[in-house]
Amino acid sequence: MRKGGKAAKWAARGERLSAALRENLKRRKAQARGRAATPTLDDGDGNRAADEAGSGGRQQPNTPDFRRNRSNE
Repeated sequence: MRKGGKAAKWAARGERLSAALRENLKRRKAQARGRAATPTLDDGDGNRAADEAGSGGRQQPNTPDFRRNRSNE
């Protein structure tokens, strides 16, 4: 008879890693939501919208960047 010990170990390891990755992703998303919920600087004159429009489509520095290959733009 053959024992499936090695295969069972790898399966259990894969399940542990998958669970850890899911928890990590949930934590990162919660942190990103928390950062996004912080109030932004706004002088009340609507200049915030003008600043966003003038950014040329670049991402604002306070928004989370989850891209795999980040560039130094």
